[in-house]
Amino acid sequence: MKLEKELVAEFLGTALLLATVVGSGIMGERLAGGNVAIALLANTLATGAALIALISTFGPASGAHFNPLVTLSEVALKRMTVAKASAYLLAQLLGAIAGVMAAHYMFELPLLMASSHARTGVHQWWSEVVASFGLLSVILNVARNKPDSVPVAVGAYITAAYWFTASTSFANPVVTVARSLTDTFSGIRAEDVGGFILSQLVGAAAAVVLFKWTARPV
Repeated sequence: MKLEKELVAEFLGTALLLATVVGSGIMGERLAGGNVAIALLANTLATGAALIALISTFGPASGAHFNPLVTLSEVALKRMTVAKASAYLLAQLLGAIAGVMAAHYMFELPLLMASSHARTGVHQWWSEVVASFGLLSVILNVARNKPDSVPVAVGAYITAAYWFTASTSFANPVVTVARSLTDTFSGIRAEDVGGFILSQLVGAAAAVVLFKWTARPV
């Protein structure tokens, strides 16, 4: 029963995160009158605020991963089994897709749409390496040193990373996949997904290696 509750928390948290990312992107773009900076600012603030709320809400149930990078880092650190991580990853993926569908339905759009928003190239990929490295570094170190601050730290980091990375900091493989299913402000073409996910894995792996090194006794 405990695992089922954890998976429900991962599903719902990831779904609400994607509903926020996609929904606020749609609302921001509609209200911004063509001003992309204003639309991105609206998208950023909504996402950062939602992360604080969602991690605070579902953290006690599942750890509030909502992100395969976090789950895989737990496996790498031998704090989660592969079997349990696989269940988490499936819940996150299904939740992410459900969140996109929920946002589309709210804004009277088709439930799923192939994105035409091009996001590719070495600079975009490097941005995802940096974004993912930073996110995992924040999560792992804050969780170790000041666990009660994780929700605010993650929300603050993502709010900043939307603006200091050229890719607007996806930093999450299931978010990337789900955003290929929305042809709206936050979308990414399906053919660009692979480069983003590979870059995210590289950044997360580097963060885990650094975390393990700094955790070794002197």
